[in-house]
Amino acid sequence: MLTIKRVPTLVSNYQEDVPESNNVVGCGRNCLGKCCLPASRLPLYAFKNDDNEPIENDIDTLPGEDCQISFLNDLLLGLWEERMSQGLFRYDVTTCETKVIPGRCGFIAQLNEGRHLKKRPTEFRIDQVLQPFDENKFNFTKVGQDEVLFRFEPTTDYKAHYFSGVGVDAGISPSIVAINVSPIEYGHVLLIPRVLDYLPQRIDRDSFTAALHFARELADPFFRVGYNSLGAFATINHLHFQAYYLSVPFPVEKAPMRKILIRKGLGDTGVIVSKLLNYPVRGFAFEGGNGSTVRDLSDAVVNSCVSLQNKYIPFNILIAQSGKKIFLFPQYYAEKQALGVVDQELLDTQVNPAVWEISGHMVLKRRKDYNDASEEYAWKLLSEVSLSEERFEEVKGYISEAADLQEAGDKSINPEPEKEIPDSPGPQVASHMPQDCLVLH
Repeated sequence: MLTIKRVPTLVSNYQEDVPESNNVVGCGRNCLGKCCLPASRLPLYAFKNDDNEPIENDIDTLPGEDCQISFLNDLLLGLWEERMSQGLFRYDVTTCETKVIPGRCGFIAQLNEGRHLKKRPTEFRIDQVLQPFDENKFNFTKVGQDEVLFRFEPTTDYKAHYFSGVGVDAGISPSIVAINVSPIEYGHVLLIPRVLDYLPQRIDRDSFTAALHFARELADPFFRVGYNSLGAFATINHLHFQAYYLSVPFPVEKAPMRKILIRKGLGDTGVIVSKLLNYPVRGFAFEGGNGSTVRDLSDAVVNSCVSLQNKYIPFNILIAQSGKKIFLFPQYYAEKQALGVVDQELLDTQVNPAVWEISGHMVLKRRKDYNDASEEYAWKLLSEVSLSEERFEEVKGYISEAADLQEAGDKSINPEPEKEIPDSPGPQVASHMPQDCLVLH
């Protein structure tokens, strides 16, 4: 088991005057509501606020064992383990059995019976993309303050800073990182932008940019950030992203691709959008070309997502490779489920194919499904999520228009992309992975 690494407060030449706000009286529940949170003091990680920073071009391979662990990575995992020692989780996810399913894709199966039994039920329609926030339903202002690890907000300069505890201004709605009390994997957290603004689960420019910076500041390809829209198995209608640590490549990260869209007038110097090949779910991969910036990549993804939202198309997002590659998966599984056109055998597994499952990490609820898990089973389940080729082309048109893209001329990214996905050992397992969580081959 990982020993908690105590992290020092960073020395900083930037200090913001933050009011104590201790004259605010809370409701007595120690929650994150507007009555309680301003009375508290939370650690603050202020991330480097530079959207003009270039996207690195080494995006074809995942870093190996020489990848340096960032301060934010150390901070998050140390505080997460501290909460685990305090008994704040509903079950011990580090004891869950995990294995790589034999086959060319390398789907990952986890047996997590506790999550099925103890997870909060969904309190809204599962097949509707845009729904108003309802403060009477469960939302993140109702969680305990002891579940919050730190605030995550931009600096006023171009350097990252950490403050061990500052007051929350009564007029500010902080963005926070909190534990997921029903975790899927080690280090599972939630990034909740402007928690007191009661934002529904809907992508906007500021929140997505914060999530992209979160992935970049973590600086670890094994820490992925995910998003589920309403209608694509988000279970809480309060804007949030998820992230967790898993020390093997996701199958989607190894899938071959074909370049299909590029930025108008910029060619390979702008954002590049590719289509996944030989993968059970049709999806898009966004990457920065030579000379493109964080803002270029963020804008292309955000504009695409807003277009899909406005057309009521559900989708999932995976921010991978420390923010260098972003996968977008439009889907209609929840709608098919509501219409009763999904195979009953798949429904009986009670597996909802959200971002992690679509990316190849199958969270299974029943021992039988785990023991019998095969690549054929995983492919069949995920294929139910995928758009038809005709519908995919239609969505590609929406994305092209929204993100100001055009058809790519040279469509070859991976050599011989139509062939089977080659086996890949992937990067070395990072040293801070608990032994109990290692994937068993």
